[in-house]
Amino acid sequence: MKVPSMIAAELRRLTASKMGIIALIALVCVPILYGGLYLWANQDPYAKFPDVPVALVVDDEGAATPTTGTDAPTGETVNYGEDVADNLIEGNAFDWQRMSDDEAANALREGTVDFAVTIPADFSAALTSASGDDPHQARIELETNDANNYLASSMGTQAVEKIRSSVAEMVGSEAAERLLTGLSEVRDKLVTAVDGASQLTDGANTAASGSATLADGTAQLADGTAQLANGAQTLAGGAQTLANGAQTLAGGAQQVSDGNRQLADVADRAGDVVQQAANALPQVRTDIATALTEQGLTPEEVDQLLAKLDPLGTRLQEGNAQVQGAVDKVDQLAAGAASVASGASELASGAGTLASGAGTLASGAGTVATGAASANDGAAQLRDGLATLASGTAELRDGLSDGVAQIPVSTPELRTQQADTIADPVKVSSDKVASAEDYGAGLAPFFAALSAWIGIYALFLIVKPISRRAVTALHSPLRVTLAGWLTPAMLGALQMVGLMGILAITLGFTFNNPIGTLGVMVFASATFAAIILMLNVWLGSVGQFLGLVLMVLQLVTAGGTFPWQTLPAPLAALHHVLPLGYVVDAMRQLMYGGNLGRAGWDLVVLGIWLVGALLLAAIGVTRMTHRRTLRDLQPSLIG
Repeated sequence: MKVPSMIAAELRRLTASKMGIIALIALVCVPILYGGLYLWANQDPYAKFPDVPVALVVDDEGAATPTTGTDAPTGETVNYGEDVADNLIEGNAFDWQRMSDDEAANALREGTVDFAVTIPADFSAALTSASGDDPHQARIELETNDANNYLASSMGTQAVEKIRSSVAEMVGSEAAERLLTGLSEVRDKLVTAVDGASQLTDGANTAASGSATLADGTAQLADGTAQLANGAQTLAGGAQTLANGAQTLAGGAQQVSDGNRQLADVADRAGDVVQQAANALPQVRTDIATALTEQGLTPEEVDQLLAKLDPLGTRLQEGNAQVQGAVDKVDQLAAGAASVASGASELASGAGTLASGAGTLASGAGTVATGAASANDGAAQLRDGLATLASGTAELRDGLSDGVAQIPVSTPELRTQQADTIADPVKVSSDKVASAEDYGAGLAPFFAALSAWIGIYALFLIVKPISRRAVTALHSPLRVTLAGWLTPAMLGALQMVGLMGILAITLGFTFNNPIGTLGVMVFASATFAAIILMLNVWLGSVGQFLGLVLMVLQLVTAGGTFPWQTLPAPLAALHHVLPLGYVVDAMRQLMYGGNLGRAGWDLVVLGIWLVGALLLAAIGVTRMTHRRTLRDLQPSLIG
């Protein structure tokens, strides 16, 4: 009997009756129903999140926006809790239902909502507290009930974290924009300050220049008054000489007349000099006061400086009056030269008076010279002080200019962009080497592989692993093994084609390499058929049971949902040995457009399992064809 004949005989046996045909069709449809229904139920659960009921409680009482100073008006009232609630409802991530605290607690306890989110009364106050003296974090309260659904509680935790991050970004953006706006206002004030400092510098330079001119003028005044003092001293000596000469005036009238004329000329010149000094003094005082005022000195400071000159002016006026009187007398002396002889004694008396007045004039001129020297010293100090002021204002201007240069020019649009960047400085850029279109497509490789095992396992419930008749009639274990394997392998291939149709057509999954994916599914089904055949050949019905145990082990070690690295160490070790994980990996590479090299290595491992299982099955069949054991005659413990 050849292998095709044995396969045909097994198929005739399976379809010999209507119930047999129904049973065969039902078992062939097992992986289609299992994989198709499960993946249909989980095709895109995230799209159904808007149908998940969630209680939303908003107790926020609002708060006043922070002010920029103690004299600033009260800020507008904000209510971030209501803003967050509006955004959540508009976002439609869940079926948000506004409730009171009691309503939310009852709904969560009764299971009409999956979790509850509460925004407390001090939410806005806490968000705006950073600018006050009691900064504290705002709270978002999450209440879950794992008795309703544990995954719903997990979704609630993730949802609240997203709310927290979005609120933090919103508030951080507003705070950063206020900071940047304040910084921009500071820059504007600094620009104004720079302009004022420039004007102050210019004024200080002008004052310094004027004070230098004033110092030069007071120096000239000091020199002039010193000369005046010297002239007055000379005049005093001349007057004394005149008095002495008057005693001998009677001896020579003509000589007296000539001498008196010369004396009158000298007196007139001296009188003019003194009168000019006296007339110029009020104007000089006024000019000094005006110059000091223009340099920025206060009236009190000006009065203090001029107070040193006022005694000089008083004495100068008194000396001038005396000098003018003396000049008049000299003039009278010159006019009365004709009567000199008769009034020689009076001349002597007048000359004595002149000498006394000239002494007084010399004393007053000395006082004026001393005051002018003091004024010169004060003007020099004023000049030096104003020069220092000019230097300091220039440094102030330059420092303010440097401060302005370090603060960049800003616009409202730029400040908004900067605030958004500060509040959320990191943007995640995501790219995928291979991509599954949705949650169902992500699970498809795992459940398709698991469906292949379940389908083969179910087929062996009615398909005989080997033909006892063929074992008795033939001495070719290889042909018997191939016949026992090919029958479920072909039926398994039919199962995989049907499952592929459900995935691609009914569920609409896309495949980067559909032919390759189907090939992996068929090859995996054939490998599983070889494994379960081997178990049945060696252990009979116990082997069939072990096929169920092996399915459970592979279900938890294949890494179909969570990464296999999250498994405990013993189960992670099984992941690298059992075949289902390699089937899942190969399907992922071909379905999502991943690494074809990895898929090739996965198929190599599956091929090793296939060949190894067939060899072990052939060895078991060989044992059957050469000898019988007591175990072969005993009834099976199962079935």
